[in-house]
Amino acid sequence: MKIQQIYTGCIAQAAYYIENNGEVAIFDPLREVQPYIDKANLDNAKIKYIFETHFHADFVSGHLDLAKKTGGEIVFGPTAKPEFKAIIATDNQKFKVGDYTIKVIHTPGHTLESTCYLLTDENGKDHGIITGDTLFIGDVGRPDLAQSLVNDLTQEKLASYLFDSLRNKIIPLSDELIVYPSHGAGSACGKNMSKETTDTLGNQKKTNYALRADMTKEEFIEEVLDGLGAPPAYFPQNVMMNVQGYASLDSVIDKSKKPLKASLFYSIANDTDAVILDVRHENDYVKCHIPKSIFIGLQGNFAPWVGSLIMNTKQPILLITPEGKENETITRLSRVGFDNVMGYLDGGIDSWKKSGYETDYISSISPEQFYHEMNSNSIVVDARKQSEYDAEHLENAINLPLDTINSIFDLIPKNEDFYLHCAGGYRSVIFGSILKSRGFHNFINIEKGINGIRTTNVPITNFVCPSTLK
Repeated sequence: MKIQQIYTGCIAQAAYYIENNGEVAIFDPLREVQPYIDKANLDNAKIKYIFETHFHADFVSGHLDLAKKTGGEIVFGPTAKPEFKAIIATDNQKFKVGDYTIKVIHTPGHTLESTCYLLTDENGKDHGIITGDTLFIGDVGRPDLAQSLVNDLTQEKLASYLFDSLRNKIIPLSDELIVYPSHGAGSACGKNMSKETTDTLGNQKKTNYALRADMTKEEFIEEVLDGLGAPPAYFPQNVMMNVQGYASLDSVIDKSKKPLKASLFYSIANDTDAVILDVRHENDYVKCHIPKSIFIGLQGNFAPWVGSLIMNTKQPILLITPEGKENETITRLSRVGFDNVMGYLDGGIDSWKKSGYETDYISSISPEQFYHEMNSNSIVVDARKQSEYDAEHLENAINLPLDTINSIFDLIPKNEDFYLHCAGGYRSVIFGSILKSRGFHNFINIEKGINGIRTTNVPITNFVCPSTLK
């Protein structure tokens, strides 16, 4: 069977391309749809269907632009209520793509409309199943994202539906089926996803905690809900864009890709509530940046961090990008619904400096310098996730994860200098940029994070210390 997984690492998302006899189906496309169109053109094929597994929360899907540009029909599973033209399939309904058959399997739980698609080849043999966020490799979709959209819908009720969907619809299928999920490790749509992005269903039945044969519904609900943090604030906004519709990506890029001279950039920054977002490498940002700008570098998990930290998708944004990266930055912002870019600094930070405007920097030291400077009274803030901190951390370090920063400013040391680190240097600079934008300047960033610290003789422990200041 001709199926291609198109994986986008920065948002840990998988779309799928299926072609047979000149007909194509796309599953869960990203917002930038031209790559799918190009693939179909290379195959001398026409995009017939655009299947959605559910209303996504972590990204804005490309179904509308793709349908408009190709004439393909959008398909959702049972109970979906999009505010645009789409086929709302019934459970067990079949669609033909060339000689392939795609069968709808309604699997509510992650969301009420969540649907899997069983793929059957030209010989009538079941090949695989596209599971969306119902079943991941090593995990299942979190059942707490859709409850705000329906009255009286609790995460416990959704988890109960998910248990039934998995036991009654998925587990009875052949062990030989290949599981094609929508996400891999790093996505916030689950908590225990593997770095692998496909597997056989049989192996998942053996290794996925949520598919244990002896698990009761009550045990399933408890285990699936255990350890879920609050979902990122932008998730409900992305859901509504996927339900209601959105501006075309072409129009977003045309509107946003405006070069702004330093003087105009300065005026807009001072006269509006725009966030100045600097997407250069952290090594460049720490040396020189615009005061109160926020750093989130393109080289990391850019879009999810923007969504988690800036939160409001309608927030006006001014960009500072590496030369030639303007289009990429706008596109990657649009993946998570941030369409209100007002322009970018023409000539980058060099033009800002040449115009005589104020700049700032973040004090940073090497791991070796940290080793020589630190003592028993040194205060260290660890910006990594709690699970990373629990695995290993510096003795007496305070764990304040980056994704909690907007709610933990009262825990930041205010009257003493402190050191700040993450795993490799990316998240600590994001953390530091937000601190400086809020008036905290009493910290020193440790370059290369704990990966660099490990190369020194700084003591590291796996004993869990208190994660808040006393």
